[in-house]
Amino acid sequence: MKFRKDLANAIRFLSIDAVEKAKSGHPGMPMGMADIAEVLWRNFIKHNPENPQWDNRDRFILSNGHGSMLLYSLLHLSGYKLSINDLKNFRQLHSKTPGHPEIGYTPGIDTTTGPLGQGLAAAVGMAIAEKTLSASFNKINYDIVDHYTWVFVGDGCLMEGISHESCSLAGTLKLNKLIVFYDNNGISIDGNVKKWFSDDTEKRFESYNWNVISEIDGHDSNQIFNAIQKAKNEKNKPSLIICNTIIGYGSPNKSGTAEVHGSPLGTEEILLTRKQLKWNHPPFYIPKDIYSQWNFKEKGQQLESNWNKLFQKYQKNYPNLAQEYKRRIDQTLPNNWNNEMNKTIHFFNSNKKNLSTRQSSQNILEKCGKLLPELLGGSADLAPSNLTKWSKSISITDKPNGNYIHYGVREFSMTAISNGISQHKGFIPYSATFLIFMEYARNAVRMASLMNVRHILVYTHDSIGLGEDGPTHQPIEQISNLRSIPNMHVWRPSDQVETAVAWKLAIERKNGPSALILSRQNLIQSSRTIEQIDNISRGGYIIYDCIQTPEIILISTGSELNITLQASKKLTNLGYFVRVVSMPCTNIFDKQDKKYKNYVFPKQITSRIAIEAGISDFWYKYVGLQGFVIGMNSFGESAPCEKLFQYFNITVEQIVKKAEDLLLKIKKSI
Repeated sequence: MKFRKDLANAIRFLSIDAVEKAKSGHPGMPMGMADIAEVLWRNFIKHNPENPQWDNRDRFILSNGHGSMLLYSLLHLSGYKLSINDLKNFRQLHSKTPGHPEIGYTPGIDTTTGPLGQGLAAAVGMAIAEKTLSASFNKINYDIVDHYTWVFVGDGCLMEGISHESCSLAGTLKLNKLIVFYDNNGISIDGNVKKWFSDDTEKRFESYNWNVISEIDGHDSNQIFNAIQKAKNEKNKPSLIICNTIIGYGSPNKSGTAEVHGSPLGTEEILLTRKQLKWNHPPFYIPKDIYSQWNFKEKGQQLESNWNKLFQKYQKNYPNLAQEYKRRIDQTLPNNWNNEMNKTIHFFNSNKKNLSTRQSSQNILEKCGKLLPELLGGSADLAPSNLTKWSKSISITDKPNGNYIHYGVREFSMTAISNGISQHKGFIPYSATFLIFMEYARNAVRMASLMNVRHILVYTHDSIGLGEDGPTHQPIEQISNLRSIPNMHVWRPSDQVETAVAWKLAIERKNGPSALILSRQNLIQSSRTIEQIDNISRGGYIIYDCIQTPEIILISTGSELNITLQASKKLTNLGYFVRVVSMPCTNIFDKQDKKYKNYVFPKQITSRIAIEAGISDFWYKYVGLQGFVIGMNSFGESAPCEKLFQYFNITVEQIVKKAEDLLLKIKKSI
C-alpha cells in the first residue's frame, strides 16, 4: 500500500488557513491527526458524499470536536457539498462550518460534538444500534445492516468521567464494530498532561474488555493501516488504537506545545510550516491531482448501489422484514398507532384506579411496546423503581435483538448513548433515572435538545413526594431547570390520562426530546370530558371551571393537581368563582396561539395562584406580580410523603387561605 504525505498535508493546510482567516480555532489536532484521517477515510470508511444519510454508511464521530477543521477538510476533499468558500467562512455566523461540528449545519456530520467525551458516548449508542438492528433484520447472505462506527478522541475525552462510563459498557456489550483512535499527543490547553493525566490507558481499556492496539506511530501510514486491519479482524471486542502523535505536526516552532492547541499559528509560523512540509501553494488552494486522489463520489455511489441491489433481493425474499426496516429507518409509526393509543387514553379515562404516574407510565409502556418494536429503553440501575420494564422487555445482553439496556449506574453516559441510538435511526430510545439524578446527565440532556434528538427521558420520584429518602433525593429546582432548556418538552402528568397523552406525544415528536416527570406516590384519577382530553395535547387546559367568569385561577401540575381541585371545590362552596388549569407541559402551552392562551388565562383575571412542589420562581410568568405561588423555596426533609406536604404548606387549607387573602387584597385595592 502506497501513501502520499501531501494528501494528509491538504488537511493540515486547509485547517491552518481556515483557523488563521477566522482568527480563532484549534489547528493543533487537525495537524496531528491528519495522517490517521487520510489512511482511514481513503481506505476504510464506507460512505457516499452524494447521500450523507445513506442507511448503511459507516459513522464517523469527532469526539474531540474542537479540531472541527479536520472533519470539514475531510468532507470538502471527499466531495461532500461543502465548498472552499464554506471553509473560508469557518466560525462565522450561519456558516456551514461552525466552531464545533453541529448536526444539521454540515452535510456528513453524524452528531454534534464539543463537550469532550460525549461524542464517544454517542458513538457507543450508534454501535449498539447497529448491533441490535443487524440482529433484528439480517439474514444469511443478507447483511443489510453492516457498518462500523469510527471515533477520534483526545486526552480530554478520556479524562472526562463519561468516557469511563460509556467505554466500560461498550466492552461489556462486546461492540466489535466500534473502533476508537486515541490521539496520544500528551498536550492539553494547560500544557503537558503528565502532571494531571498519568493513567495507564492501555491497561484501563483492557480492563474494560477492549482490544487495545498500542504504540502506533500516528504519522506512519503503514502502521496506521495495519492497526486498522487488526481492529477490524477483532470479532468480540471494541478496539482502541493508541496513536502517538505530535500536536501541530509540521510547525517548526510550535509543534508539540500547548501554544498550537487553540490559537492560530500566525503568518510567520504558517510560512515556516509551508516550507517545512514542502507545501508550495497559497492559502485555500488544493491542486487538482490531490482533489482527484481524495474524491470519493464515484466509489461512494458504487458502495451504495451495491447495497441497494442487495436490499432489492432482500425485499423479494423477506418482504415483511424489508417493509418494517424501511418504516423504522424512515421514523414513521405503524398505521394503527393513532387509533390504538386513543383507545388506550379513553380506557384510562374510565379507569378510576388511583396509581402513581410511574405505574401509569409502565402500563402505557406495555401498550406502546407491543405496537412499537423500535422502542429501545433502559434505566440507570433503577428499573424496579422507574418501572421502565414491561412484560416483553428483553435485555440486549441476553439476546442481541432485545429491546432493553441495563445501563448500570451511569446516568450521564446512558443519556448520551441514547442520543446516539436515536441519531443512528431505527429506534426510539427511552432512558430513565430518578429526577434528582438528571443532574449527573444534564449536559447530555441539553445536547439532546440542541441536536433535536428524538429521545424520551423518564424521570421518576419527582418531588418531596418521594418521602423518607430526604433532601439528597428530593428534586426541587430540577423541573424548572429542564423547562428552561430550549426545545425541551417537559411533561409532569397528574394521572393515568395525562401520562398516556405525554407518552403518545413524546413518541410522535421527531424534532426534540421529551422529559416525563413521574410520581412515586399514588395519585387520584380525575374525570375529563372528550374536549378536555383533546386539550391535554395543548400543554395546559381548563380541568375545572365555574358557570360564569372566574374570580380566581388556580394552576397546578402532577401530584398537586388533586390537592388544587379539592381546594377549588371548597372555595366554590364558600361562594367564590374558581377555575383550575392543569399545566402538564408548559413548553407546549407557551407555543399555543394567543386566542387559546387568552381563553385559558383571560388577561383581566389577575388573581392567580400556582401550586407545584418545586421551586416557586418559575411560576411567576403565569401568575404575574399580583399572583401567588405555593411551592418550594428550600431543600426538602426526610419524612413520610404526607407529613412533608403538610410541613411545607402544600395543602388544601393553604390554597384556600391564600386564595381568600389574594381576593380580599384585590377587592381592597379596587
